[in-house]
Amino acid sequence: MTIAEITNYLEGLAPLSSQESYDNAGLIVGDRKTTITNALIALDCTEEIVDEAIDKGCNLIIAHHPIVFKGLKKFNGSNYVERTVIKAIKNDIAIYAIHTNLDNYQMGVNKKIGTLLGIKNPQILAPVSQKLVKLAVMVPLAHVDAVKNALFSGGAGQIGDYDECSFAVEGQGTFKASANANPHVGAIGERHHETEVKLEVIVSSHILGNAISNMLNAHPYEEVAYDCIQLLNKNTEEGAGMIGTLEEPMDEDAFLAHIKKVFNCGVIRHTAYLNKPIKKVAWCGGAGSFLLATAKGKGADIYITGDFKYHEFFDAENQIIIADIGHFESEQYTIELLDELLRKNFATFAPCLTEINTNPVKYF
Repeated sequence: MTIAEITNYLEGLAPLSSQESYDNAGLIVGDRKTTITNALIALDCTEEIVDEAIDKGCNLIIAHHPIVFKGLKKFNGSNYVERTVIKAIKNDIAIYAIHTNLDNYQMGVNKKIGTLLGIKNPQILAPVSQKLVKLAVMVPLAHVDAVKNALFSGGAGQIGDYDECSFAVEGQGTFKASANANPHVGAIGERHHETEVKLEVIVSSHILGNAISNMLNAHPYEEVAYDCIQLLNKNTEEGAGMIGTLEEPMDEDAFLAHIKKVFNCGVIRHTAYLNKPIKKVAWCGGAGSFLLATAKGKGADIYITGDFKYHEFFDAENQIIIADIGHFESEQYTIELLDELLRKNFATFAPCLTEINTNPVKYF
């Protein structure tokens, strides 16, 4: 199996186009055509992790956090980033990062957190917009089902918990074939009238190319008339953070104790209690202070994340409990998530999970 087979699968779930603008997810070091001996999964890629990969015979490291965020101008080993990259290259070890694109994936980092906490009916907290496209294509009557099925097999027609969604309206199309054309219907040089159906489907932008390719292969016309219109609608299947409810309300002490046990937190920094049971829970793995206003606006009783700054705690304004459990702590189970995803798709592939705790924060 090659690196490309692994990365193509992961990017089919969490496309690189879904990562945030500041991010650097993808293949950072290595050649996609390289055959994999084994892969090591870790939250971070450090010199220790590269050493572990060497010891375990792994020539691919799959990390959540990219080792390189900004451009490197020199490779002289002056910092841990350069030393890590140099060591990986010297030992023919590829480094792949799947970061905010996995955060924004509906079944990704935040879904894993919600499962561990026992949250029911989790939904994306901040769905992304302008990531949906309306694809409309004109199809002759006899081929509507074939083209529709091709679109669906290409991933089009997904709206929330419903798939194979489409809309069709019948009309009259006209065209005149030139001398160089090879028309499916009609005669060269004569205007032809054809009863056609305008078939419309919604497509996520990252799979638009695949949907169009399927549609064109199934369409009988030599030249296919179709439109792609970007939508302002929010994509409820993709975005930052999640929100859901507990099966039964819990008092504040009990729920914070539950969080601490699940995530093995050294400490939970939190705002004052609201003296009411916790029912609705919002959360975001990693650094999620940017979603506090959204969590408040959606009526969450508590917001769980990491990396809150001192002054940001005041923004709770006694409307919500902020529970900062730490960046590493909130994302530590991403390693298990990636292992589960890979084993599910590649039955004979058993990646190694790191045995190194890369959390740079220690508690006394």
